[in-house]
Amino acid sequence: MAKEVKVLGKWPSPFVMRARIALHLKSVDYEFIEESMQPKSELLLKSNPVHKKIPVLLHHEKPICESLIIVQYVDEAFSTGSSILPSNPYDRAIQRFWAAYLDDKWFPAFQGVSRAPNEEAKAKGLEQVREGLSLLEDAFDKCSNGKPFFGGDKIGYLDIAFGSYLGWVRVSEKMNNIELISKDKTPKLHAWAERFSANDAVKDYMPETEKLMGFAKMLMAKYQAAAST
Repeated sequence: MAKEVKVLGKWPSPFVMRARIALHLKSVDYEFIEESMQPKSELLLKSNPVHKKIPVLLHHEKPICESLIIVQYVDEAFSTGSSILPSNPYDRAIQRFWAAYLDDKWFPAFQGVSRAPNEEAKAKGLEQVREGLSLLEDAFDKCSNGKPFFGGDKIGYLDIAFGSYLGWVRVSEKMNNIELISKDKTPKLHAWAERFSANDAVKDYMPETEKLMGFAKMLMAKYQAAAST
């Protein structure tokens, strides 16, 4: 019997990881459909004709696109499990603000480090990434209220938004021989990252660093080849 919930995605994607963690938190049984992306499947193109990107959540064959929208939908559509978004409107707004900051500002700067044309540009990019982490250290202090996660006692919306990038952060640290989330400069984020990665709702979806690094090297080779043509 076909499952009523399906996720179209690919294992290295932090955005796909968001959807899978949300479904786990809400105890929703679903089918994961691995996309090759080369070429993109007919189902993906039909389900997300605007952006043609993963992830896509299919609920009763109806598609929902964009990772943070999917997380919010899962929270609202399924009453099982604990709530992902805070019940307080102000707290919800704050977590949405930081999630938007991550996707619109911080992650593009993070990606720019690996694509920097020279050491000067790379250093500038790393500075932006570290400045962002300092801001997020402060945001964690305010959002968590002394509890283990941005969402309080349990993983919530902002934990998912930021935590999905941790696998790629570790790859960047290893490939560039740097430390981004450190005990010295961002101690609260460092402790949070360890708690988040070890959580039952996360650990099965967090990619292994070595495997993800191999994928990253392949992506970089393609990017460099395209840039030289």
